[in-house]
Amino acid sequence: MKLRRYLLVLICICIAGPLAAQIPALERIEPANWWTGMKHPFLQLIVHGNNIAQRDVALQYPGVTLKAVHKAENPNYLFLDLDISAGTAPGTFPIRFIKKGEKELRYTYELKARDHAAKAQGVTNADLIYLIMPDRFANGDKNNDIVKGMQQTTLNRDSMYYRHGGDIQGIINHLDYLQELGVTALWLNPVLENDQPAASYHGYAATENYKIDRRYGTNELYKQLIDELHKRGMKMIKDLVHNHIGSQHWTMRDLPSKDWVHQWPVFTKSNFKEQTVYDPYAAAADKQLMTDGWFDGHMPDMNQANPYVRNYFTQSHIWWVEYAGVDGFRLDTYGYNDPGYMKEWGEAVKAEYPQLTFFGETFVRGTVNQAVFTQGNTMNLGFDTQLPGVTDFQYLWAITDLVSGKTSAQDGVTGIYNTLAKDFVYQDPTRNVVFLDNHDLSRFFSVTGENVAKYKMALAGLLTTRGIPQLYYGAEILMKNFCNPDGLVREDFKGGWPGDKEDKFTSAGRTAAENEVFEYLRALANYRRQNAVLQNGRMMQYVPENGVYVYFRYNEAKTVMVIMNGDDKAQELSTHRFTERIGSFSKGLDVISGQEQSITDTIQVPAFTTLVLELK
Repeated sequence: MKLRRYLLVLICICIAGPLAAQIPALERIEPANWWTGMKHPFLQLIVHGNNIAQRDVALQYPGVTLKAVHKAENPNYLFLDLDISAGTAPGTFPIRFIKKGEKELRYTYELKARDHAAKAQGVTNADLIYLIMPDRFANGDKNNDIVKGMQQTTLNRDSMYYRHGGDIQGIINHLDYLQELGVTALWLNPVLENDQPAASYHGYAATENYKIDRRYGTNELYKQLIDELHKRGMKMIKDLVHNHIGSQHWTMRDLPSKDWVHQWPVFTKSNFKEQTVYDPYAAAADKQLMTDGWFDGHMPDMNQANPYVRNYFTQSHIWWVEYAGVDGFRLDTYGYNDPGYMKEWGEAVKAEYPQLTFFGETFVRGTVNQAVFTQGNTMNLGFDTQLPGVTDFQYLWAITDLVSGKTSAQDGVTGIYNTLAKDFVYQDPTRNVVFLDNHDLSRFFSVTGENVAKYKMALAGLLTTRGIPQLYYGAEILMKNFCNPDGLVREDFKGGWPGDKEDKFTSAGRTAAENEVFEYLRALANYRRQNAVLQNGRMMQYVPENGVYVYFRYNEAKTVMVIMNGDDKAQELSTHRFTERIGSFSKGLDVISGQEQSITDTIQVPAFTTLVLELK
């Protein structure tokens, strides 16, 4: 079936084929607008229209120079290089497409004035990220559940593969809930249009680069969501996919050139071996298979060696920051991208928005395997990726081993200690995103065996360790299931749809256990939000003993002692070995219960418990 899909894609590769007759004389120009006063004067427009390359191009506007016109293999495309000089005034001007004997085509291009609204603020270790799969969180507008003319018009909440109807308005409707929980930043799985025939609800098979999926809302509504976040002091992370697009992407339906995507004689998947990217002994064929192989038959792999591909993607990402006020980026499947392009991309984004932050998905095992993708050339590869941070899978694997009952000398709480002890390989490990689960992983509550004590122990570790903590939607209400298949961990948030029998957004709709975890997480998240010591305070950890791991977060104002007992029995912890950090403190305030206890001799730590004590 996948081979058949690939062959269908190859059929579309014919340049100026049968599709040409269906394409308007001037179908689109992207980006459709730009801004004056940008730090980089270069702008490349992609122009699509029936035999548009047969026309000459002319424009005239003070401060704007048409530097070059590039033709592609496909005569339905032109790439226009513009220079927008400093001091150019906002305004509109016609771009003229001229062919002798035929009617002139015109496109009115607009250069907008940059506004001073909040944007590109960056997401840091002062934040708590909440990851939402929009189709599965809340349905705020039933009118966009099914959009006529799109390839998939089936709505079925009983199927994990069909659309369920969640949307941007549903998220806006529940911002009070998220803020009450202590969330400061949202990360949405991609919301660009995925007009694919099937199973594109997750958003990772984009068919447009400048358009929000109509089943989620509109570009304007997306901007409204971000404006609402900014009013609350919250932020937005946009999920970007550089590596691949959907097979029905508008450029796939009429390819600009054969080298727009990586092509193989037969359908060829990636080998998914990130080691080949940095292995000094790697075979070139293995490395090529890693970066140029496809993710799946319906996700063509972009050829990032093509300069037009690079410009098209980079400019679209900058456009969304400027248009909607995005604050940060999460970079999907980071290791599968062309390293040279990602370096160039990072430099371009940082130059335009110095405060904007981004982190890459590194679904790997091994600290070196993960750290090699981060900036600073800390692995001596002679190459700086420009990537500030990564999704810290190594912390996840360590805490997973702990709750799974592994107790060897390298597992349990020692595994967490060992993982953090390797932080010297990063330029700055506090830029890494730590998490317990996401849309590709089993729900962590299920990983614990649905053990509430173990789950709370892990949540406390997540919110007190170094880095930027991230929650997956529903983590606070004990959503469960294993990712076999992925759809099982992407269920609806009950209460997000009109007519739901249960409403987990309210305490009355939650079970006693769900309220216990919700209140626990809310208390800890809000303590973290209000206390810089757990955001960017320094960290000191002690070698674990008897299944107990102790670390401190401290700054000039406060010291917090964290005690994680990963054992199945209570422990009596002597505090004498921690004198270096306890110093003259004599009491600890439990930030959850509000109770004080003496720390001058011993502390009783229940089984599977993390105590978070503010020292007094």
